Amino acid sequence: MLRLRHFMVPFLGAVCLAVVLLFVQAICDLNLPNLMSDIVNTGIQKGGVEEVAPRAISKEGHDFIEDFMSDEDRGLLEQSYHLSSDAKTAADGAAAGADERGGSAAGDRPLSDTWPKAASEPVYLLTSDISAQNLTQLDAAFGKAAWTLLGLLQRAQQTGIEGGAPALSGDASGAPAPDLQQPDLQQPDLQQIDLSVLYQLQPLLQQLPEQWHRDAARQAEGIDPALRGQSATLLTAAFYRELGRDMGAIEMSYILRIGLIMLLVTALSGLATVLVGFISARVGAGVARDLRAAVFEKVSRFSHAEFDRFSTASLITRSTNDVTVMQMLVTLGIRMICYAPIMGIGATAMALSKSVAMSWLIGLAVVLLLGIIGVLAAIVMPKFQIMQTLVDRVNLVARESLVGLMVVRAFSRSDFERKRFDAANRDLTRTTLFVNRAMTFMMPTLMLLMNGLTALVIWVGSQQVAASQMQVGDMMAYMQYVMQIITSFMFIAMIFVFLPRAQVSAKRIAEVLQTEPTVLDPPKPALMDESRRGEVEFRDVSFRYQGGETDALQSISFIARPGQTTAFIGSTGSGKSTILNLIPRFYDVTAGAVLVGGVDVRTLSQHELRAHIGYVPQQSVLMAGTVASNIAYGAPEADVAKIAAVAQAEDFIEALPEGFDAPVSQGGSNVSGGQRQRISIARALAINPDIYLFDDSFSALDFATDAALRRALAAYTANATLIIVAQRVNTIRDADQIYVIDDGRIVGQGRHEELLESCEAYAQIAHSQLAAPAAGAPTAPAAAAPAGDSDE
Repeated sequence: MLRLRHFMVPFLGAVCLAVVLLFVQAICDLNLPNLMSDIVNTGIQKGGVEEVAPRAISKEGHDFIEDFMSDEDRGLLEQSYHLSSDAKTAADGAAAGADERGGSAAGDRPLSDTWPKAASEPVYLLTSDISAQNLTQLDAAFGKAAWTLLGLLQRAQQTGIEGGAPALSGDASGAPAPDLQQPDLQQPDLQQIDLSVLYQLQPLLQQLPEQWHRDAARQAEGIDPALRGQSATLLTAAFYRELGRDMGAIEMSYILRIGLIMLLVTALSGLATVLVGFISARVGAGVARDLRAAVFEKVSRFSHAEFDRFSTASLITRSTNDVTVMQMLVTLGIRMICYAPIMGIGATAMALSKSVAMSWLIGLAVVLLLGIIGVLAAIVMPKFQIMQTLVDRVNLVARESLVGLMVVRAFSRSDFERKRFDAANRDLTRTTLFVNRAMTFMMPTLMLLMNGLTALVIWVGSQQVAASQMQVGDMMAYMQYVMQIITSFMFIAMIFVFLPRAQVSAKRIAEVLQTEPTVLDPPKPALMDESRRGEVEFRDVSFRYQGGETDALQSISFIARPGQTTAFIGSTGSGKSTILNLIPRFYDVTAGAVLVGGVDVRTLSQHELRAHIGYVPQQSVLMAGTVASNIAYGAPEADVAKIAAVAQAEDFIEALPEGFDAPVSQGGSNVSGGQRQRISIARALAINPDIYLFDDSFSALDFATDAALRRALAAYTANATLIIVAQRVNTIRDADQIYVIDDGRIVGQGRHEELLESCEAYAQIAHSQLAAPAAGAPTAPAAAAPAGDSDE
């Protein structure tokens, strides 16, 4: 597949842009679970309170929390807050830390607007110039103080000290305090924390032994900082509520703000997805266009030797079906091959940031996914290669049956061809079903793995939540990240299943593109000798087809000059058409040399050589279009009416309703064999070449039309070289020189009368076709036939 990588070079800019957009999409998709986690953890569980250290705290609350701090933390607390009773402005205090925490400054509004209790009593406000480092230390101090308080309450409750337990519940029911080793931070409701009860307990807590305080502080140091911050946030919310803040408004404001961010992130992700799809589709179509053009350009330069190697059905499949597979690979590859690793790695990193303890779940999922993908790849990859070969086989059988439909019907072989096609079709169907079953097995397996892993994440995550080692929102985000990881591997699995087929297609396309034609133009093409223009010479030419065991031609030598008609005749398979194929250099000789215009054809450019040759093949091939477009195929400005008259095609063309504008189907299937031959002859005459090659081009004409055509050709091509291959003696009897070919050798040379006397092989052919060979007259039935086609 790497052999085709240069076709991606023109699209590198678009691919890089797509990759950038994929990063944008991945970042958006990876942040959505985080935002959802924030809504659950902060918006719902914490009532929208984001800060650990409160921006404002009552004097009573300040004195209370200070009792549970170390001396160093108390100094930081005193340094970070200042007491304010100014009800006119909150600019220097109420907005403190707003930039750091994402809050909004109160501006010039009265302090009581933000903290209603400030209207009646002093409030400690966070200083506006606090550094980020000190703010982080202050957050840690509040977290340790909160856990120290919880530790003291627990120990007081365990020892039976009255009033130790109900502090968090806000009543005197005696409900047990949270366990210090496995604290349940998810259970307390922010609306139920009653600071007045805690304040009543302050004298009792101050009387506890100093060692208890030190033990609780030491245990608080060992708690995860994130959990310490979460418990401190509970107290911060209580402090705000004590100051009269509307906690419902804070909660709703936070949820709406994060929800709006989620909508914007989702919209950005959707936009990136659409743009990536658009770019990948354009790149895929562009690569397919360039591949088709490259295959067509390469095939158009193939010599007959390369066409002998690649069947027509195979070349069609390679330039259509295989190119389409490559287009799908590029289109899906940009979207999946690039996106899946980005998403997989990013989701893994984000999941680990939520919980390292649950990382074994990701490892288990990855191992299972790689095992499934590996097994499927090992099973499916060989089948894809077989499937492409079977597609070629179906195309070949179908093409043969359709092209040879008349032969099939004439010999009543319809049932045989139907069975042959059915066998090829069944082989392809069985292989395709096998591949599809394997892919069908993959999706349910992956879905089972995904659902099972989801249940496992919920089970393990709920235990983590119960142990206060993970928050509910983090567990939900973790579950989504695991799904993203599995989805990424599903994308990779789809690519790995599709990749073998694409590799086979890429290999087949590369085989065509990397096949160098055996007939190539020389680096510095020579020019024809104008004094020998139109002259064709074979000098001791031998030729062997690729893979052949014996030479098809041996020691062939002759000269065909302008103004002369040179003819070749012989039995079927003797090598007559091969001689003609060497002149326009459809093949290169194995030994000897073919000269045109006095120059070896291998030293001429193919375009220059073939511009001097008018070739009429044995099998007349017409292009889809009109009669006029076919005649003027090589010379658009040609006088098609005059040329059609020379080719004896004028009568039947004028009889058509549209005349020269009559449509011609692909291959000329809507005209008869004789009409195809005459149009082909007219096409060669239109370019007015120096050399005419007629490869048994009169076989479909009746004798009268044949004779009339030869008379017209003799006048029209008086100064050109005519080389004719024929099966009928009557067609070549007037040739200036006739060569009899037998088993690849020249066994006779001369004019018609001479060969009757000197060449036994020619005499046998003539006796088999002519009623009176000595007289040279055609048989009576043929001579009496009306002008037209012999096959009509």
